[in-house]
Amino acid sequence: MKRCSVLTLLLAVGLAGCQSVGPVRSQAQPPWTVCFSPRGSCTQLIVDTLAGARSTVLVQAYSFTSEPIAQALVEARGRGVDVAVILDKSQRTEDDARTQPLLDAGIPVRIDAAHAIAHNKVMVIDGETVITGSLNFTKAAEERNAENLLVVRDKVLADRYNANWHQHEAHSQSY
Repeated sequence: MKRCSVLTLLLAVGLAGCQSVGPVRSQAQPPWTVCFSPRGSCTQLIVDTLAGARSTVLVQAYSFTSEPIAQALVEARGRGVDVAVILDKSQRTEDDARTQPLLDAGIPVRIDAAHAIAHNKVMVIDGETVITGSLNFTKAAEERNAENLLVVRDKVLADRYNANWHQHEAHSQSY
């Protein structure tokens, strides 16, 4: 029943429009945070959420060029957090400026070439928190595009995304 009420709330927020600037948090015991770009501080929400990671961060990204997000992943790795990344095959030909620091920090980066497009934009943090939405992990998504980002603190949901991440890991190749 609780999952249904959260889903209803999420749908209501989504249908309410995109007039908000900056993250919007639910009132009591916030299980979710939502924000909208352009200029909605979505990248900062991701960076702040990653700063609280204690054990694991699993990333799936279609496009990954955000320096602040790359830096937050490297910092998490430096704190001893197990970080792993799966990217779309298009990222093989992109500028390595964002991927190389991940590799230099010892973060495994894999390429999912099994699909026409690996269009996921997902992070699973500590098996408890899911970051997802239309927002690519890019500067353009934050500054120019109309995007949405949702952070949900729910272990059951995180377990589903974690299992999906590992399914994609199984058919992905090292960068």
